[in-house]
Amino acid sequence: MKPRLKQSKIFSISVFCAVLAAGPVLTQTAGFEDLRALRYYLQQDDSASVQAELRRLRIAFPDWQPPSDLNQILAQPAAQASVDEGAIWRQIEQRNYSAARQLIEQGRQSGTGWTPPADMLRVLETNAAQDEFDMAVSRRSAGEAISIARRTPSLLTCERINNAWLLADMYVLANQQSSAIATYRNTLQSCQGYAQMQTTLEKSSAIASNAELREMFGVARQLNPGAKPQLDELEARLLGGTSTAPQTAQSTQPAAAPAPQSPAPAAAPARAQAPAASGALPLQGDGRIAQVRRLKEQEQYASCLAASTAPRSLDVLYERSWCAFSHNRPTEALVGFQTAARAGDALGPNVRRDAHFGLALAYLSMNMTEQAAHVASQVRLSESQHQELEGIVLDQRGVRAYRAGDFRQAIGYFNALENLNGALRRDLAILRAYAYLNSGQRQHARSEFERLHSQLATAETREGINATRGP
Repeated sequence: MKPRLKQSKIFSISVFCAVLAAGPVLTQTAGFEDLRALRYYLQQDDSASVQAELRRLRIAFPDWQPPSDLNQILAQPAAQASVDEGAIWRQIEQRNYSAARQLIEQGRQSGTGWTPPADMLRVLETNAAQDEFDMAVSRRSAGEAISIARRTPSLLTCERINNAWLLADMYVLANQQSSAIATYRNTLQSCQGYAQMQTTLEKSSAIASNAELREMFGVARQLNPGAKPQLDELEARLLGGTSTAPQTAQSTQPAAAPAPQSPAPAAAPARAQAPAASGALPLQGDGRIAQVRRLKEQEQYASCLAASTAPRSLDVLYERSWCAFSHNRPTEALVGFQTAARAGDALGPNVRRDAHFGLALAYLSMNMTEQAAHVASQVRLSESQHQELEGIVLDQRGVRAYRAGDFRQAIGYFNALENLNGALRRDLAILRAYAYLNSGQRQHARSEFERLHSQLATAETREGINATRGP
């Protein structure tokens, strides 16, 4: 499935600092999949819709010219039938990029005149670069991560906003504070949804001076005047010394626990933009809905996203949002879920409830725990949805309390999570044992470490037992 190319904002990182800019429109001729709606209207003999779709295609694909005989559009192109593009997309979906490149090269040499669609190449190269960037970040290899971002501007779309936040972290790690501030500032200027602005400002508050932060809030109000009350409240909170921006664990605790695993996927980049005017979309009408739903149900999320580029109806936007979330693109999913939640059950039974559930999951995947809890409280969730959200919220609150040095509160959250699920994940059980130790409950901590050690003896449990022995 070949998504249509469209204009998007990209971050272009210069050698000296991060600068965000609007990317050019990528023009190309319309491909076979892009003409799906036009073929449908032709088959239905719907002249008015045919003309409307032709106008849309001329705008979307300036290089494309319709044939004099529109019936030619109904024919399947020979090259399409000779090269299994679906097999290539499946390799991309499975992150087997070398195999995808090999199939592309075989298609080029097949003698059919086939050339890979521009979107396929773009998705392939961007996804491969994304994996390289993620790996560099996980290794804390700042120079490598910065280099990858500089040579791959498509990694830094607003919908892949987490990459910009991670890039700022890498600049800080590389002692390039000014570049980190510039990245946050320019992200703010280019990505103007309040949810994006809020997280950008919260993260920047960890390194920006008060003057720099006030200047960024001024920019945010200019660009998003409708969010002024929320921005005013956020500014008061951040400049009042109660920032919730991510911090490293405090070093005052007497015993250091290993870092817990994330209870939900970390915020990951989005690869395609939800339409800016998604609120104005009709409920239905995008002919791709059946295909998008099928791909979602088959968990072919990359293909689903490729097939639903620039949704033309809310039902497609809603299905796409689940694919975006499942493909670790929570920022894009958040925008779609917000729109679907406003449309409510007009889209189908329980859509309002499920969209709020998706919205809460998206917030949680970005570690915005309180926002998620607030969203979840606005609807009556199913029992399974409520339990899943409550578990993630307790997990995140427990870890946050531990890192803030509030060990007794952390123990309370972890105990509640254990009662909810019937068990506690091992990394959190170890963290709870350290919380017992650091709150003065040395014997309780020792019992916990010994219990965990008897289940599975590891260096972590041995270190915990040793820590309980004291000086």
